[in-house]
Amino acid sequence: MNMNINEITEKIIGCAIEVHRNLGPGLLESAYEECLAYELRNIGLFVERQKAVPVIYKEIKLDCGYRIDILVENSVIIELKSVDALNPIHEAQILTYLKFAEKQIGLLINFNVTLLKNGLKRYRL
Repeated sequence: MNMNINEITEKIIGCAIEVHRNLGPGLLESAYEECLAYELRNIGLFVERQKAVPVIYKEIKLDCGYRIDILVENSVIIELKSVDALNPIHEAQILTYLKFAEKQIGLLINFNVTLLKNGLKRYRL
């Protein structure tokens, strides 16, 4: 699929809204991840779940167990949450993933909200 980054993020957001519309808030993050991955694949996007992100310290690659929730089209990182409110630590997490995975765009999506647009943030490195 040959799309630009904005088209990909639009499709991701559309799928996230569909998942939220069907499930609503209050479920575990893993349920939203499974359903969002299904929706993304269903519209023909390439999806990788729980993709390992090595931490790079100087010239050393460390496998510290960090994982991207969903990577779409090898270009957009999605970090999913199901929390009362997004905190600065969540922003730091997605920015770190963007840096170490060498990606430009990330979406932080909190499904534990009444209206999904209130739980959605886009990040660019």
